[in-house]
Amino acid sequence: MSDPIATEAVIIGAGPAGLFQVFELGLLGIKSHVLDSLAAPGGQCTELYPDKPIYDIPALPICGAQELVDRLLQQIKPFGAGLHMGEEAVSLEPQQGGRFRVVTSAGTVFDAGTVVIAAGVGSFQPRRLGVEGADGFEGRQIHYKVRSAAELQGRKLVVFGGGDSALDWAIDLAPRAASLTLVHRRAEFRGAPASVARMRELEVAGKLSFVEGLAHALHGAAGQLTGVEIKRTDGTLQSIEAEQLLVFFGLAPKLGPIAEWGLELDKRAIKVDTEKFQSNIPGVFAIGDINTYPGKKKLILSAFHEAALVSFAVQHHLYPAKKQFLQYTTTSPAMQKRLGVVAD
Repeated sequence: MSDPIATEAVIIGAGPAGLFQVFELGLLGIKSHVLDSLAAPGGQCTELYPDKPIYDIPALPICGAQELVDRLLQQIKPFGAGLHMGEEAVSLEPQQGGRFRVVTSAGTVFDAGTVVIAAGVGSFQPRRLGVEGADGFEGRQIHYKVRSAAELQGRKLVVFGGGDSALDWAIDLAPRAASLTLVHRRAEFRGAPASVARMRELEVAGKLSFVEGLAHALHGAAGQLTGVEIKRTDGTLQSIEAEQLLVFFGLAPKLGPIAEWGLELDKRAIKVDTEKFQSNIPGVFAIGDINTYPGKKKLILSAFHEAALVSFAVQHHLYPAKKQFLQYTTTSPAMQKRLGVVAD
């Protein structure tokens, strides 16, 4: 365990809601640290649909999901928030004096005045290949995310999945692989129609093969994966030589340790009020998809609104004797200094 990091606020979740919370707190002069179990900021936007357009962000008629995350990261730069990526919050314990001890999976410890949970639908874990012995090859020859496309060049590849990720990587890698087989449990795909059409073109051209079925067994020798056996939809078995398996079954959200923190839950969501978006634990707030209240709508726009109100609630919780003023970035010298748009 590290020595505790003292901070006014810990934000659990680095998706759009958590990043905008940094901004709203920063405007009020409140410092924060952000934790996320994923390796990079962005939450669902980065992991599930980075290239997909979003049309309901105010003043941006169209904005890519990753573009939105990049813009938010740029927006929070003046506030110098600590980003702790690849660290899941594993415990939250109230302390004497109303503060909180937060510990991450990496052993980082925080002494926080408040906690804002912006964890989306929970921490994301890849849906794994449900075949005996698969765990022994994970990270070596079975992958749930492509980290280096160059390392897959000239290899015998099998791609599993029927969504955009599976289709996009099959299309991208097919011209460079020694062989590539796409396996999906049915003939219909969840991915973009244009991607399906391109995959079919590559299939006709002999650049890739498509098999309708499910993984049934793995073949190996001397500790190395050599192939995979597919159970086709007609019940027959087909063996395919493979050096690398790429599995894109999506990410499964899990509430994880949050469920053990004594928070009042309703169907895996944290119940909050609509004045402060505070949970049943004073000083612990929740915004975005992780919370629930009458009339809740799971929209990024709603999460931004919640973050704005939470910032004032956090300020009052930390400094109850301090009189609050509603200030505007267009006219407030203090806010403009914090944003770095005027000199000290």
